Amino acid sequence: MTNEIELFEVREPAIQTIPFVYNSPHSGRHYPTTFLGESRLDEISIRRSEDHYVDELFSAAPGFGAPMLVAHFPRAYVDVNREPYELDPRMFSDPLPPFANSNSARVAGGLGTIPRIVAENMEIYERRMPLSVAMERIESCYKPYHVCLRRLIARTHAMFGFGVLIDCHSMPGNIRVAGSGLKPDFIVGDRYGTSASAELSQAALQFFEDLGFTAVRNKPYAGGFITEHYGRPARGLHALQIEVNRSIYIDETTLEKRSDFDALAGSLAVFMEQMADFVADYAGDRALAAE
Repeated sequence: MTNEIELFEVREPAIQTIPFVYNSPHSGRHYPTTFLGESRLDEISIRRSEDHYVDELFSAAPGFGAPMLVAHFPRAYVDVNREPYELDPRMFSDPLPPFANSNSARVAGGLGTIPRIVAENMEIYERRMPLSVAMERIESCYKPYHVCLRRLIARTHAMFGFGVLIDCHSMPGNIRVAGSGLKPDFIVGDRYGTSASAELSQAALQFFEDLGFTAVRNKPYAGGFITEHYGRPARGLHALQIEVNRSIYIDETTLEKRSDFDALAGSLAVFMEQMADFVADYAGDRALAAE
């Protein structure tokens, strides 16, 4: 995936004025032709694990003074919300290196750094691939992406003394909260209180509910590698994962935007402004900064 597109971009504000970084790691929708040729799936099916148009839903972030990192490569190609080497030995014609993590639950489910499936358990590849293919994707896409994300977070922390990463995702419309049957519009994930302060998570939930949405915390999605890896509340670095229910903004069969797509993006702009105001007030007590 060399000259077809830029791998990712940072949408920068004119001046960063708030201690937020927005991240959309799974909304990439530029599929290399060589990758499509290796896949057994058609051009719609291979997009089933994409976080469709999430970068557009949260596109107001730079207007509020926050940078936004957006992947252009698709999650099915390489997943940056994993450890760098969560690899499935069933996918490769060569043995894995000793540093690979082949025993994680995500690998077992087919959703490692180089995914074996897209949603609904659909196998991506016809045959095993050389390990060198995976390593090239990790070196060319995964590692530069995280270098960029770390730089944005470090810059924000240096400027403001603390920082808030909002990791933006979407989820299938059939997701229910276990034991209740509730179908949430949004899930706020904070790794069960370890990646962000409880006050920040509760504020996010309240703002969604005030906007007329159903929102829950950590169930069934508590946050992935990015939230877990970058959220360090004791150091004044907070990370929240936001999952948007796809059924409220796209047709999940055709992947076309619904007529109320722009209205949802407008609601998310209100949410982002409310979060910025909350942090500005809350951080006046240094409650979000490092202890």
